[in-house]
Amino acid sequence: MAVTQNFQTLRMDYLSISSALSFYRKPAQLKGTLAELKPPLVSLQDETPLKPIVPKTTSKQRPFTVTYLINSCGLSLESAISVSDKVQFQSPERPDSVLALLRNYGFSKTQISNLIRKRPMLLLSHPENTLFPKLEFFQSIGLSSNELARTLSSDPTLLTRSLENQIMPTYDFLKSVLLSDEKIVAALKRTTWVFLEDPSKNLMPNVTYLRESGVPQSCVSLLLTHFPEAVMQKHEPFVETVREVKEMGFDPKKSTFVLAVHALSGKGNKSIWERCYEVYKRWGWSNDDILSAFRKHPHSMMLSEKKIMKSMGYFVNEMGWASRAIAECPVVLFFSLEKRIIPRCSVFQVLLSKGLIKEGFSLTTVLLPVEKRFLERFVMRYPEEVPELLSVYQGKVKLEGL
Repeated sequence: MAVTQNFQTLRMDYLSISSALSFYRKPAQLKGTLAELKPPLVSLQDETPLKPIVPKTTSKQRPFTVTYLINSCGLSLESAISVSDKVQFQSPERPDSVLALLRNYGFSKTQISNLIRKRPMLLLSHPENTLFPKLEFFQSIGLSSNELARTLSSDPTLLTRSLENQIMPTYDFLKSVLLSDEKIVAALKRTTWVFLEDPSKNLMPNVTYLRESGVPQSCVSLLLTHFPEAVMQKHEPFVETVREVKEMGFDPKKSTFVLAVHALSGKGNKSIWERCYEVYKRWGWSNDDILSAFRKHPHSMMLSEKKIMKSMGYFVNEMGWASRAIAECPVVLFFSLEKRIIPRCSVFQVLLSKGLIKEGFSLTTVLLPVEKRFLERFVMRYPEEVPELLSVYQGKVKLEGL
């Protein structure tokens, strides 16, 4: 609130300053382990600096910090003034070294700006003793430079956690469950919170409860790898969700069990579930139809209303298929309308109109086969009878022209 109230006054005072403040110095060379393990750090002089703002130092304001945040970190004036309330410095040496380290690990200007805006105190971190070991660790488990920069600029909180007391113990637990660094990286890319929260709080008891409920290792791994946020719920709500899924008739030994746990995890997902329920109801599905579709493909209750309406509208209104027939094979709702459903159904309509196939073909026969199999069975099979069929499939010829 104080920043908002004083911003205009500070901004006017800041912009009225006319004398130059020279502060760029080449960052001190890092020594020891960092210099040995990594290529020479990129100097701030290697990049073309933004057009500098040249303020005059006063005793009442923070022109050095603000100017540095603008010229070296790419922050706007408003952001720089706001951030300067949280971090202040009079020398560029430490911030220069931090920025050089981040650039050396592939962070772009935009990513550095985002990181500093969210966690400005990182500018005063010791690059060799604090930041370097964490960056090295995450690369060592398989995060590429691009993934590392994207993940940490999105949520730099991870760089504020202790490597020995938080990050490594969490890694050890995840490794005991997921068994591979590749899966740990996948979970981290889904949410950094998998490394931020003490695993003994919710993660460990929830994994234990899944195992006690008869969920096999492969399914526990599936849930934690792809939907870690579901396993990180508070323990009591998580237990209630698992019990609810059991009562719906899911088999704990099948992957659909943990996918259903994900679909019902948390208030957000439950709200989406209820909205999908109402949409399917509008298409004439009974309660049994909806639960049947959910048991076959749990994520059918996580689709957007727009996606459901467009796909159901095409199947029912354009193709004339019974609405409740879709409940028997809900996976078709996940296919792209433009790239898969319409091209294949167009081929189906042409063949049907020319009597080359019988009307008894189900939507699964048309939509489920991989593309090569579909082309062999329905397109390449009739080169003489319908030479334009491939063009119909590719959308180059309209049905009306046949």
